[in-house]
Amino acid sequence: MDHKLWGGRFEEPTAETMRRYNDSFRFDRRLADVDIAGSIAWANALEEASLISAEECERLEQGLELVRREFADGSFAAIEGDEDIHTAVERRLHDLVGEVALKLHTGRSRNDQVATDMRLFAIAAAREVGERLKALQLALLEQAEEHAATLMPGYTHLQRAQPITLGHWCLAYIEMFERDRQRVEDATARARTLPLGSGALAGNSLGVERERLTEALDEFDAVAGNSLDAVSDRDFVAELLFVFALTGVHLSRLAEDLVLYSSAEFGFIELADAYSTGSSLMPQKKNPDSMELLRGKSGRLIGNLVTLLTVLKGLPMTYNKDMQEDKEPFFDSLDTLDLGLQVAAAAVATMHARPERMLAALDDAMLATDLADDLVRLGVPFREAHGKVGRLVRRALELRVTLRQLPLVEYQAVQPEIDEEVYAVFDFARSAARKDSLGGTAPQRVLEQCVRWRDLLD
Repeated sequence: MDHKLWGGRFEEPTAETMRRYNDSFRFDRRLADVDIAGSIAWANALEEASLISAEECERLEQGLELVRREFADGSFAAIEGDEDIHTAVERRLHDLVGEVALKLHTGRSRNDQVATDMRLFAIAAAREVGERLKALQLALLEQAEEHAATLMPGYTHLQRAQPITLGHWCLAYIEMFERDRQRVEDATARARTLPLGSGALAGNSLGVERERLTEALDEFDAVAGNSLDAVSDRDFVAELLFVFALTGVHLSRLAEDLVLYSSAEFGFIELADAYSTGSSLMPQKKNPDSMELLRGKSGRLIGNLVTLLTVLKGLPMTYNKDMQEDKEPFFDSLDTLDLGLQVAAAAVATMHARPERMLAALDDAMLATDLADDLVRLGVPFREAHGKVGRLVRRALELRVTLRQLPLVEYQAVQPEIDEEVYAVFDFARSAARKDSLGGTAPQRVLEQCVRWRDLLD
């Protein structure tokens, strides 16, 4: 039997180069499980519509389960002519159950079939990414709980700014990755619309009740309202690729921080040997390659998003073969992100903080805002206080001393009522503790946020 799903109208065979160009089984075989799940649901729908008998439905379902088992255990043997996963499954089903397999495609097109497959696959993939994100958040949370009061410099413009805690830094990334988790869930919600039963583009005329299909395929909670849109919509793939790309950007930012913080110039953290590599020439090197790869692969995730958007931008309604190009970018982004999130979570969980280096990197100039705040408490308007402290900073630079070492007479020159108490401001722990507004770096606030995140994530 010629097991193409089409071909009766053609006299000449497909050219070999065209066959290789057209065939997608080498990558869409990943859809085997969801393709079979959709086919089982469709067989039951055909029985309910009295288009096949109960006995035929049972034979189809048993045969499909056998094919599923072959894919699961690796024994499925592809042959020439397995154009795509749909052709391969139907061909093997025919081998196993005979002519009844030819009835499975009744009222169904590869257009609504692949749209259903991709949605089912994307929903499962999104769920896995959500779990990987949560694992990374939990690794960050462990570090935040341990280092709620560990002081370190906070930066703006990569210049030392104000004292913060390492725990507060960890919580910032937990917030960032939580937005990614929410975006995954939001995109998944729109993927839960069932296209099956839309036919090639115009719907089906054989009495299949599409609403009942959502009971068999419980990942779906609604039926596509327009058959034209149902077979041509790949928004859900684009949305998830965007979420994957933005997550990659966030991983890149985390990685960049850890590349810097693990350098000899900073020395704030040390990555475990398991997530570092060495040099082929320089025996002393310990390179943060795990973080550099996370940083680099963000470009790949962004590129896959741009690839799909470019494919979709000029397509006429409805299905076009260009849409076959949705799969490889999606699979590649999924694999890249899945492994990257695992590496990131493990690297964060096993990294070692060096509080003494963080403390040594704090300098008195980072308490300039605290000085200005103390002047505000004396009744000085903030803009005026800012200017006065700026002059004190300049004076300290001129005298080549720190603000802590600046003589009292210099302080009194800008604000006469200042006394010896001014030097109490030069306490980094005190500075952090006073940032006790909601979301601030005060250790007590950090611990409160850790409790909140522990409840949410556990």
